[in-house]
Amino acid sequence: MALSSGRTRRSVTEDLGVGLSMLTRWIGRGKDRKPDPSRGSEQADLAAELERLRRENEILRQEREILKRAAAFFAREGSR
Repeated sequence: MALSSGRTRRSVTEDLGVGLSMLTRWIGRGKDRKPDPSRGSEQADLAAELERLRRENEILRQEREILKRAAAFFAREGSR
């Protein structure tokens, strides 16, 4: 939260109800930890899923646009 939110550490400590030195220690310990190899594959899986969903979303948008145009076309044709 302190590293990714863009807020000051002091404001984060006020929200969490801890002291500034405690937050600083937590951040230091987090940097000292070695990355978990299983998290790497999890991140890759999430990135792949996000990409798949974005492609699917774009296809659905295109399909919706086609259906809108078809409905408008047939509405005009039916009124003649």
